Amino acid sequence: MTSKLSWKFPGTFWTANTVELFERAAYYGVFIAMTLYLSDIVGFDDIDAAWISGFFSAGTFFLPPFTGAIADKIGFRKSILLAFSLLSVGYFSLGALPYKTTVIPSIIILMFGASFIKAIITGTVAQTTDTNNRARAYSIFYAMVNIGSFSGKTIAYPLRINLGLESINYFSAALCFVALIVVFFFYKNFKIEESTKTLPEVWHSFLKVVTNVRLLMLIVIVTGFWIIQQQMYATMPKYVLRTVGNHASPEWISNVNPLVVMTSVLIVTHWMKNVKAIVSMNVGMLLMPISALLMASSPILYSIYGNSVPLIGSFAAHPVTIMLIAGIVVQALAESFISPRYFEFFSLQAPKGEEGLYLGFGHLHSFLASILGFGLSGYLLTIYCPDPHTLTPDQMATAYLDANYIWYYFAVIGLLAAAALFIYEKIVSKSSSKA
Repeated sequence: MTSKLSWKFPGTFWTANTVELFERAAYYGVFIAMTLYLSDIVGFDDIDAAWISGFFSAGTFFLPPFTGAIADKIGFRKSILLAFSLLSVGYFSLGALPYKTTVIPSIIILMFGASFIKAIITGTVAQTTDTNNRARAYSIFYAMVNIGSFSGKTIAYPLRINLGLESINYFSAALCFVALIVVFFFYKNFKIEESTKTLPEVWHSFLKVVTNVRLLMLIVIVTGFWIIQQQMYATMPKYVLRTVGNHASPEWISNVNPLVVMTSVLIVTHWMKNVKAIVSMNVGMLLMPISALLMASSPILYSIYGNSVPLIGSFAAHPVTIMLIAGIVVQALAESFISPRYFEFFSLQAPKGEEGLYLGFGHLHSFLASILGFGLSGYLLTIYCPDPHTLTPDQMATAYLDANYIWYYFAVIGLLAAAALFIYEKIVSKSSSKA
């Protein structure tokens, strides 16, 4: 009886999770194609497109503690209505006004809208559940995020092929507008039980985190892992289309990640439940350079099979596609080893009694990885996998012969991060035992 009751949630909980699915589908549909859109439609070069996309992603990870404080102040219902209004306007204007002077304001609007959603939905899950059903509630929330990610990128591919890159923005705007209507009619306000923080208090918390040397070092080290993960959105779309052809589907290739994570995370977590969090994280970190090396290995297959590698029956695939999928599978496994245990280990490095304060900024690694990962991607694409519009016909013949070198840089980053985490754990363990 208790088990059945623990699966029952208020209507507001289900409304929040439904619109979370819509928002994630909208976000990932646009995000997987953002650097392409900024280059091919708006006219930015690879470097500028990468920096703009990186700062957009970084803002969605940095702002939620601050927008969460605003949501606590004005109420979740008003905040979620504001968020989906911003997202509807942002996505629509991004597609309707593809000019260098207008896309930046559109992206800033989207950044704030997305950051409000991150704070509100997780807050709603927390406030509409109790200790008996919270774990199951967050499993539902996590499933909605992954279903949204998968469906958004799945639909983005035929939209790009048949209707053009602009259509993805309109699709996302429509999803967010539908979510806005759903929220208006079905999302009920509720009293927030926990004490709220002001914006100055949130800023003070941020300063405490970044001035804690032990935590800051951990954030910087784990950033190496997420820099490689960010290449699914920063490097991979352009890399695939330029080396395989415009018919290729980076959107579907990237969907390998949520599929593998969803099927493996519970198995991996159960398998590693009796080992320290840092051990599980180290395993994941060691897998990341392997994933990058796999992505760099397409020339080996090309030397054997040429452009078409036979698979099952009459089905075949390009060497670049096969090795990217292999690399993403390993990345997803690495994520299953790292993500569930990172916050556990992160909280152990925080001062006793202040774990919640510090965990509010636990995503700073993704903030740094967005800026650094996308920024580096733009320069590497320019050197090894340049925009075909900038090349002459003679240059096209040899322009992409060394494109796979890009992944060697990320393999080195992954290896350095893995070594740094191993050394960090030894130093932390030694200092803790002395204390």
